[in-house]
Amino acid sequence: MQLLDFGFAGRAAFDAAYSRALLDLVATGAAPETFRLYQPDDVLAFSSVDAASAGFAKAVAAAHATGFEPALRLAGGRAAVFHRETLAFAWTIPAAESRDGIHARFEQISEIVAAALRRLGVDARIGEVPGEYCPGEYSVNARGARKLMGVGQRVIRGAAHVGGVIVVRDSRRVRAALEPVYAAMGFDWDPDTTGSVEDELGVATREAVAAAVLAELRSRFAIEDNHRYPAEALFARAAELEARFAIEATASRAAAPIANPSSKIAIEPT
Repeated sequence: MQLLDFGFAGRAAFDAAYSRALLDLVATGAAPETFRLYQPDDVLAFSSVDAASAGFAKAVAAAHATGFEPALRLAGGRAAVFHRETLAFAWTIPAAESRDGIHARFEQISEIVAAALRRLGVDARIGEVPGEYCPGEYSVNARGARKLMGVGQRVIRGAAHVGGVIVVRDSRRVRAALEPVYAAMGFDWDPDTTGSVEDELGVATREAVAAAVLAELRSRFAIEDNHRYPAEALFARAAELEARFAIEATASRAAAPIANPSSKIAIEPT
């Protein structure tokens, strides 16, 4: 496994396109298994389920009004917030039988994140908190009461993308951004179920959470310190795909993947 630590500030659609480009290359063997752990920008990431809702246009306007750049997600069931005090991850995994390992991959990433947060002193547990945003059985929560991490998965022939976000600080911004967005789309939730690592510990930094996640990865996998990702091919492919994740291009997108909002899985037809 190789590790990457960069995102694309101010280019939310390109960030999603980069993850998709990496997924394509890993599926063909042109790139190795990769775990990208990075600071995201202020982004409100919508799913294909959201894009089909009657209130989507109002939700996008609400995202802009709260200072978040709207874009489409590569994977995930409902809208989610990324901001500069969160930690984003994107794990791209070669998988000959990618559909068969869906739940195993969810379990693995949830265990990694929960174990990392426990290293820091959080009472981290795996499972959905009733009323949480973008609900899913593989969320990581604190004390069974506050969601700290959400995750989704995109599956294509030959590879899988497992991506999500850990809220390190400022859970207030997550609530403030999602309240008008979810109201516009008629999605019922409980804002009080939104938490952060800082809420649990009093003090938290992205650097400390990232170090704990990396420690868990290194304890479980052989990590390559010399990057082998094909940079030029990735950036070129991501540039070709960027429009697919831009909100303005939603209406003209090609056939959407099959989305399952309860498990947050997107499976492309083969």
